[in-house]
Amino acid sequence: MTDNQTSPPGTALVVGASGITGTALVDQLTRDGWDVLALSRRASSADGVTGIAADLTSADSLRSALADAKPTHVFFAAWQKRDTEAENIEVNGGMVRDLLAALDHAPVRHVSLVTGLKHYLGPFEAYGTGNMPDTPFHEDEERLPYPNFYYAQEDELFAAAARQGFTWSVHRSHTVIGFAVGNAMNMGLTLAVQAALSTRLGRPFVFPGSETQWNSLVDVTDAGVLAEQMIWAATDPAGADEPFNIVNGDVFRWRWLWPRLAAHLGVDPALVEGFEGEPRPLEQQMVGLEQEWRDLVAEHGLAEPELSRVASWWHTDGDLGRDIEVVTDMGKARDAGFTRYRRTEQAFVDLFERYRAARLIP
Repeated sequence: MTDNQTSPPGTALVVGASGITGTALVDQLTRDGWDVLALSRRASSADGVTGIAADLTSADSLRSALADAKPTHVFFAAWQKRDTEAENIEVNGGMVRDLLAALDHAPVRHVSLVTGLKHYLGPFEAYGTGNMPDTPFHEDEERLPYPNFYYAQEDELFAAAARQGFTWSVHRSHTVIGFAVGNAMNMGLTLAVQAALSTRLGRPFVFPGSETQWNSLVDVTDAGVLAEQMIWAATDPAGADEPFNIVNGDVFRWRWLWPRLAAHLGVDPALVEGFEGEPRPLEQQMVGLEQEWRDLVAEHGLAEPELSRVASWWHTDGDLGRDIEVVTDMGKARDAGFTRYRRTEQAFVDLFERYRAARLIP
């Protein structure tokens, strides 16, 4: 190393490196000069990034894949959906436990874990029911009296930290918008695909959700802001051993943003429809359009012909169909020194441009 070179901040292991949050983390860490280990199902290496392939649900696979890895910081941004919350707990709690156990030889100083607002809203099986805390949600709220895989992940993190001697942070994001393909929770790309198909078929670009979501205040999380908070917490003593909410910092109403997003996606204003009487879920609106998408891909020379890899109808329906207000307090992170902010409309616009550049939407 020459005199004008500086040492990297550390070696970062990004778990779930091909997902929305993982992609943003790898991008930001490499820009900041870290050595990056990118763990996913299929190893993918690039300048400054060493890919590691492993099955997160297999302790043996993790132990083998990480035998020679020596990360100083771990960024855990992976999860897998199962049919019941008991299965979610077993699988997702197990992934955190086995991943950290496989690193018991490594000089890990900090582990950042992504969870989400189901910490306050409840798991899929009891979502938005019972006595939820008032909005905006604060980090010091008591856990809800339901089994929840986020709680299981936290408990595995706390146990490993006590055992292995690292600090930790938990990052409770709202709907995360960012760049990825084949992701199970991808509102940004899903809405862009809905717009493209609606335009092709001359159908209305319909808001699919509830009257409450249409009219209430809401917020979302840009993946880049989430990545920056995770890196901040991993490297600033003020971020150690704390949970933090993470959203963009602005609030909006879908009745304001929906027509603006439609304009950015090139939808004819005459085709834009808001809430009218009852929710109109995307899983019903967009059923049976797989061949229409393939035809659209062929006509525009796009890169992904499988509709299921670019649209997660069920997840966007779940977010926009809630009959409750969801707003998140960012005061704790602000007081600790994390002041990053992102305008949500611009975050969507930049994301649509990135998807166009990657030939994923017309």
